[in-house]
Amino acid sequence: MDHLRNTNQLLHNNSYQTYLEKIRRCEAQRKFCRHNVSHFLAVARIATIKVTESELRISRDLIYTTALLHDIGRFVQYENKTPHEIASHALAIPLLDTLDYSEAEKSTILAAILNHRNPTAQGFSRIFYESDKISRECFACPAEKECDWSKQKKNLEISY
Repeated sequence: MDHLRNTNQLLHNNSYQTYLEKIRRCEAQRKFCRHNVSHFLAVARIATIKVTESELRISRDLIYTTALLHDIGRFVQYENKTPHEIASHALAIPLLDTLDYSEAEKSTILAAILNHRNPTAQGFSRIFYESDKISRECFACPAEKECDWSKQKKNLEISY
C-alpha cells in the first residue's frame, strides 16, 4: 500500500512500537477506552471521511500518520501527569523526521496532535478533534455507566 507508505513506515518503527507497548502496559487493567491501534485506526477512518466531506486536500497517508501519533504520549501522562497531547507532540517530532513529509505537512500533523483535545481548533485540527471524540463506542462499552464523560459527550449512537 504505497499510498500509506509513511504510515506503515511509522507503524514498524522500533521507537513507535516501544511507545505502544508502554501504553499497553499502563492500560492493561483499564476498563475504559484504551489508546491502541484500534482506536487510532477508528480516528483515521472517521477523519478520512470528514476530510473528504469537507473537500480538504489532505492525503490519507497524512491523516493516518496523524492518527497513529495523536495519543502516543499517553504513557507519559500516566507516568508524570504531562498532558498527553503535549507528550505526543514531543514524541512525534523525531518520529516524523524519519518519514517523508514536507515541513508544512509535519506542521499540519503536529498542530492536529497538539489540538486534538481543543474544541476551538480549526481546519484539519478541528476535523481531527471531532474524529477523535466520535470514534469512541460508548454505545457498546460495558463500562459506560461508570465513565466520567457527561451524557452529552458520550457517543450513544453511531454517527460515522
